[in-house]
Amino acid sequence: MAESTITFAVLGAAVVLFMSNRVHVAVVAVGVSVALWATDVIELDQAYAGFSDPTVVFIAAMFVVADSLEITGVTAWIGQQLLKRSGAGGPRVLVYVMVTCALVTAFITPNASVAALIPAAVIIAIRTRQPASQLLMPLAFAAHGGALLALTGSPVNVLVAEAATEADVGEFAYFSFALVGIPLLVGIVALTTVLGPRLLPKRNGRNMPSDFSALAATLVRDYELAGDADALFTRDEGVVEVVIPPRSPLIGLRVFRGMVTESGELIVLAVARDNEDVGSRDVELRAGDALVLRGSWAAIDRQVDDEVLVVNEPDAVRRQVVPLGLGAKEALAVLAAMVGLLVTGAVPPSVAALLAAGALVALRVTSMERAYRAISWTTVLLVAGMIPLSTAMQQTGAAKKLADRLVDGVGDAGPYALLVGLFVLVAVLGQLISNTATALIVIPIALSAAAELDASPRPVLMAVNVAAAAALLTPVATPANMMVMEPGGYRFGDYWKLGLPLLAWFFGRFGLERGVGGPRRGTGALRT
Repeated sequence: MAESTITFAVLGAAVVLFMSNRVHVAVVAVGVSVALWATDVIELDQAYAGFSDPTVVFIAAMFVVADSLEITGVTAWIGQQLLKRSGAGGPRVLVYVMVTCALVTAFITPNASVAALIPAAVIIAIRTRQPASQLLMPLAFAAHGGALLALTGSPVNVLVAEAATEADVGEFAYFSFALVGIPLLVGIVALTTVLGPRLLPKRNGRNMPSDFSALAATLVRDYELAGDADALFTRDEGVVEVVIPPRSPLIGLRVFRGMVTESGELIVLAVARDNEDVGSRDVELRAGDALVLRGSWAAIDRQVDDEVLVVNEPDAVRRQVVPLGLGAKEALAVLAAMVGLLVTGAVPPSVAALLAAGALVALRVTSMERAYRAISWTTVLLVAGMIPLSTAMQQTGAAKKLADRLVDGVGDAGPYALLVGLFVLVAVLGQLISNTATALIVIPIALSAAAELDASPRPVLMAVNVAAAAALLTPVATPANMMVMEPGGYRFGDYWKLGLPLLAWFFGRFGLERGVGGPRRGTGALRT
């Protein structure tokens, strides 16, 4: 069997498995590289090459940077500013939420920005008395637009930039994508503001996140705590409310107000039994007793374990009520330095991101253990496992065969018809499987087709990038779409109603090759 035929078979199997959603995407991706090696399509070092690819290093390091911004309260601060400025409701709220998400996405990718801003968006929905579904899908769709504002906006941007460099057609600068991304984002916001209220359902998710804005005042009232409620939560210290569960080893321990725990890191501020504060007297703990403990955030994380039940997760409380916490200045400084390196091109993107991640660990903004946990290993394995498929498609001529068919289908219509064909191909696949996997599959096809038509790869690659960002019709298209599904109470069929007009807007604007391919008129814009 010809190597190109084997490559097509592996590609087809991967697409079917991706669409079935029965096998984890990381397993499918790694299985692709193993299958290509087992059938002698690629060498062993090529099968493993994805794990050392600069793109994979960049993506992994960016997860660490994004998580550091979250744990230091930078994203909480952004959420608070959003709450202050969004007003009492109406279109203004929607615009603020979408623009904020898009700007954050430009630096930390759609998945990270949506994950960070979902709680703020839900709280805004609660406070403005509107269904969460009216805000959360626009939040995710704005992230797709924000992904096209800067190189760091999406893994697909990095894949496209690397492909342009390898094709020797010049690098995409840090803000090159914004030439297309800004008008796209403006249209997304405008269309969503006009059509969203009519096309989006009016529902809330089953499990809505808690609003902790009044938590400090509630604890002061319920436990008769002395002092100012605003002093309970600071950058350095916080409090945690816990309940003694049955069979806890703490049952029988004598406690009282002001007592220092055995570790020496936490102080007992109050004890309640049967919903009544016991005051200053000491008591033996029973199952069902509640305690309020105070200490540093690090101590709370270390000391609160399975011996007690936590009423409100300290991490969730801290992110919402303590903006710009410990390490925020350092995290912002590192982010600024990384962006500076990326904008100037002083070092390759992977080096800039790796230096930033290393600096955050060295400055103790995050720990190595936290950094490991911050990385989405599914995304890393997906990209690393699919890179050998791109290699095989080019090496075996499979990409050229698909490109030939695409060019034959385009006929004499010219390079712009090629852009349309590529956009449709990527947009369709991107609704069914990961848009990152789609880009990895289509990029070699796009480059081969561009060569067939003697067209510049730059606008062709940009068309692939824009189409990959237009993954708007299904919840499985991107993790960002999936993340808003439960808190927004969405169903599978809710996405296409707003997603379709936005996809049409993407299609209408994807040909914006000004600044990336040449003149705006005529096929000369696409000629090498």
